[in-house]
Amino acid sequence: MSDTSPTAPAPGPEPFRVSDEDLDDLASALAKTIAEVRRHSVILDRLGSEPYPVPPADQRTDGAAEAGAASPEKADGPTSVFILALGGEAYAVELAALSNWVNHLLLPVYGREISTTRPWCALWHEHPEAVARLHALWLAWQQLTDTEAGLAGPSTWHRDHLDQALVHLRAPDGPFAACTTSPTRRNHRVLTTPAPQLSGVTA
Repeated sequence: MSDTSPTAPAPGPEPFRVSDEDLDDLASALAKTIAEVRRHSVILDRLGSEPYPVPPADQRTDGAAEAGAASPEKADGPTSVFILALGGEAYAVELAALSNWVNHLLLPVYGREISTTRPWCALWHEHPEAVARLHALWLAWQQLTDTEAGLAGPSTWHRDHLDQALVHLRAPDGPFAACTTSPTRRNHRVLTTPAPQLSGVTA
């Protein structure tokens, strides 16, 4: 004779209980995480808005234009991430993104006061050396502020990249040597560079 009595349900897992002290710690950690996410969101919004005006192609450096012409972009993208290796639309897009980072993050935090010993030029994007150094600095910032860089990433960026870049950019004989040295005395002039020597060419 078969047993027709109903089967009792299997007992479920014991409910997980969190002590009030641990719950307070979790709430505090969650609040900190939310605040950090909001802070990063503000930075990303700033970097993604108000693209900086890009100079026309005829006002950019010959080196950048020639690099773009000599190294045409492949269908799967450029062969180099360095801005001076780009040309045309790729250069313009990269410069606009770089300008957002410089204007909304770098200058407000690290710009400091303009002086004869620490010059700066508002038209930095017309100085080829400044564009090259700032772009390299930005690439390093993207890599070393990523979570994969570890906790020491930002410190490494300051020590190995930011400090060195600012020393060269804002040196009295740097790329801005002929530009603004005082907020009340605005000036902009791109310094001339040595003419290339044509070796082995006779008249």
